Amino acid sequence: MNDLLEDFPILKEMINDEKLVYLDNAATTQKPKQVLDTIRYYYEHDNANVHRGVHTLAERATKQYEQVREKVVNFIGGNDPHEVVYTKGTTEALNWVAAGYGATHVHAGDEIVVSYMEHHSNIVPWQQLAAKVGAKLKYITLTADGQLDLESAKHVITDKTVLVSLCHASNVLGVVNPIKEVAQLAHQHGAIMVVDGAQAVPHMRVNVQKLGADFYAFSGHKMLGPTGIGVLWGKKELLAGMRPLEFGGEMIANVGLYHTDFKEPPYKFEGGTQNIAGVVGLGAAIDYLTEVGLDNVTAHEKSLSKYVLPKLQKIPGIEIYGPSDPDIRTGVLSFNLTGIHPHDLASALDMDGVAVRAGHHCAQPLMKYLGVGATARASFYLYNTKADADLFINAILEAKEFFSNGSF
Repeated sequence: MNDLLEDFPILKEMINDEKLVYLDNAATTQKPKQVLDTIRYYYEHDNANVHRGVHTLAERATKQYEQVREKVVNFIGGNDPHEVVYTKGTTEALNWVAAGYGATHVHAGDEIVVSYMEHHSNIVPWQQLAAKVGAKLKYITLTADGQLDLESAKHVITDKTVLVSLCHASNVLGVVNPIKEVAQLAHQHGAIMVVDGAQAVPHMRVNVQKLGADFYAFSGHKMLGPTGIGVLWGKKELLAGMRPLEFGGEMIANVGLYHTDFKEPPYKFEGGTQNIAGVVGLGAAIDYLTEVGLDNVTAHEKSLSKYVLPKLQKIPGIEIYGPSDPDIRTGVLSFNLTGIHPHDLASALDMDGVAVRAGHHCAQPLMKYLGVGATARASFYLYNTKADADLFINAILEAKEFFSNGSF
C-alpha cells in the first residue's frame, strides 16, 4: 500500500516544519490525483447541465452522471441503478429518509430505534420526526467494551417498532455493527432497517442486499471523493412511497397550473442542478478503490491497528474506547490521557505534524454514555503507514512528557 502515497499530493505537505501525518480520516479523507484529475478534466472538457440538452456536451455530461449511478450500485451490492439517489452526503440522506419516508409512515405511538453510539446525523432527524408525529425514540445499549448489545436489541425492538436506524461502523468506537442480525430482527417485527454507512463503505466490502438494509446512506468525501456528494440507496418500492423534499426543475414529469406529477425515483428527488462534478469525482473514487481492492484496504487497516493498538495500550494513563481486539474494529482509535484535555493533546500533536480529531465527534449521547466530555481520535486509512503510526505514538509520548514536566 506504500506505493499509493505518490497518488496523494497533500501528503507531501509540511506542518510546523514536520512531515504531515494525516490521521483524521474518519472526518474526511484526502483525494488521489486520479480523482482530482477527473474533476478537472470534466470541467475543462465536458461541463454542461445534465438531462436538459441534446448538444454534445450535455449528452457527455449526462452519460457520465448516469454511469456513476451504475458504479455505485455495483460497488455496494445493489441490483438497480434507479435505487441510487444522489445527495449532499450521509446527513442529507438520513434527513430525507426521516422527513420524506418517516413523515408518512411513522405515526403517533410508533417506535423508532437507534443506539447510543450514533452520530448526531442519525439521532437528531429521528428526534425531530418523533416529536412531530408523537412517536417514541428508543436506544439499544452497548456492551462493556462498546459493542452493540444484541440482547438489548431484542428487548428494545418490538412490534411497535416501525424503523431501526444504526451506523454500520462507529465513528468513535471503531466497532462494526451486526447489521444483518439487527435487520433480521427488525423485519421480524415489521420494521424497516436504515443504515448509516459513512464509516463502512470506504473501509470494507458492503452488500446492501446481503445486509438486509432497506435504506443505506454514505458520503463521497470519506471515501477519497469530493465533498458535497453522497448517496442514498433505497429499495425501489420504498423510494416510490417516499415524497420528495425539494421541488423545481428536472424532478417533474408534468406541471400544470394547479397540479404537478413527479418523475419516478431516483429523479423525483434530484430537483435543480445537481453536483455533477461531485458525482463524476465520486465515480473516480469508486474506480480507485475498486482497483486497490477493498479487501486490501480492510487488511491494511487491520494490520495498522494490530501494530499501533498494543503500543497505545502501553502508554501509562491512557484510556482507549471500544473493543481491544483489532479484528472486530475499523482503524478508528478514540482515547484520552489522564490529566490532558483532548484539545490540548491534539494541539500538541499538531506541532509534530500529526493531525487527529478532538472533541465529542458529533456523538454527545455516546460521550455521556462513556462518562467523558470529549476524546482524541486517530483514524487510519489506506495511505497511512507503520511509519505514520510510530510518529503518532512518539508525538503522544512527547506531549505526555511536556504536560507532565513542562519540557520535551
